[in-house]
Amino acid sequence: MSTTSGGALLVECLKIQGVKTVFGVPGESYLAVLDALYDASPSIKTVMCRHEGGASYMAEAYSKFTGEIGVCLVTRGPGATNASIGVHTARQNSTAMILLIGHVSRSMLGREAFQEIDHTRFFDGVAKWVANIDNADRVPEMMARAFATAGGGRPGPVVLSLPEDMLSEHTAAEALARVRIAE
Repeated sequence: MSTTSGGALLVECLKIQGVKTVFGVPGESYLAVLDALYDASPSIKTVMCRHEGGASYMAEAYSKFTGEIGVCLVTRGPGATNASIGVHTARQNSTAMILLIGHVSRSMLGREAFQEIDHTRFFDGVAKWVANIDNADRVPEMMARAFATAGGGRPGPVVLSLPEDMLSEHTAAEALARVRIAE
């Protein structure tokens, strides 16, 4: 049985969901995802931005123009708070978008680690759903739910927090088939 990292599995899930472009600002808290996106090129184009607010606006606009779910990647703390304006815009505009936030390691959660923010409390009321992927085995389940939630019913933004050590953790889990959303 072969294994892969949580970050590589997350990128495989993006491919299965049909993601062609992601927007973001690079950060050390999600290097495993950046490495996997590099390996996934050219099937997923990565557009790196200078500011998280711009990246989240780009993901929101991309979703509006293409009808696909916009995906944005940022790092913890200021990265997440800067991207929040795009999440708010996506909610107000009923735009399907997923914000993926690199986060502190699981052992540091709740300990006021460097740039730690409780994403659930911060984004509650702005996003349709906010969750923390606490185990690499759950990446396929959580990603499938994120896409179904963002695009289902009244479209809107979903926020997923990605602890740094979870992204490096190895798993034998496999990406789930694309979830079909009723039109």
